[in-house]
Amino acid sequence: MKVLVPSTVSLDLPGHEVVAFDPDRPIPDEHRDADALVEWVLPAERLAEATALPRLRLVQTLSAGPDVIAAAGFDDGVALASGRSLHDATVAEHTLAMLLALVRDLPRLASAQDEGRWDDAYRADQADPQTGGRFTLDGAHVAIWGFGGIAQRLAPMLEALGARVTGIARSTGDRGGYPVVAHDLLPELLPRVDVLVSILPATAATDRVVDAGVLAALPDHALFVNVGRGAVVDEDDLRAALEQGTLRAAAIDVTRVEPLPAGDPLWTTPHLLITPHVAGGRPRGAAALVLENLAAIEAGEPVRNRV
Repeated sequence: MKVLVPSTVSLDLPGHEVVAFDPDRPIPDEHRDADALVEWVLPAERLAEATALPRLRLVQTLSAGPDVIAAAGFDDGVALASGRSLHDATVAEHTLAMLLALVRDLPRLASAQDEGRWDDAYRADQADPQTGGRFTLDGAHVAIWGFGGIAQRLAPMLEALGARVTGIARSTGDRGGYPVVAHDLLPELLPRVDVLVSILPATAATDRVVDAGVLAALPDHALFVNVGRGAVVDEDDLRAALEQGTLRAAAIDVTRVEPLPAGDPLWTTPHLLITPHVAGGRPRGAAALVLENLAAIEAGEPVRNRV
């Protein structure tokens, strides 16, 4: 099969014709007979061109979230597959890093270092019985909204540090040995949560789902981390909660508009840690997934991670 792969990705796909293309330039006419397209941060115009490729049978995104390819307008006969599982390890690690930075209030210590100041007040807060418990995950109740592969990679890391983990998904039950509650039980769950982590995808149902009501239901000492999609958070409500002190701190790796524009009020929101959509980094095991799905297409079988 002829497979179009953006030049920003290197994939070894034995048995197939791999055509590297410049994602910033139109797809060459001589390669419009491609059978498959690998998507990795492609501009909207490239995806629009790809929807008109006459022989296309598979679009494989290397992103965990399939929202971009799902919204592009490919024909029903084209199999769409997400990159679910390719970013589990790196996103889980980044989430844990951001969460520990908030718990240990590393931004405060970094500011003290910039000022050349030994922060004795921090030491006092950490030792104070009234506030000392906030400086550790040991004993914390962490709720993970969107309990898929990334969450199930993250949950044991949190548990190893002494945290108790509850998942939030469409239905109540058990996943990977962890209790999961349905969305309609959020009003009961959130007041008992110390940390809320969002790994939700961007869909019509999740648009701005983390809003003032959700944030207000959390205790004032709670932390919020978003490594899913920026569209799931009402950013005005998040900023207000942090400015008013009804939320202790937050960390976001994603924003509604990316890159986040200079001058956006999120940049100067207090107690907010921002990273530039780097949690996933590079997909791991991408070639194996693409090969598996190419084989499925050739055999007329369902692809893995079908959207």
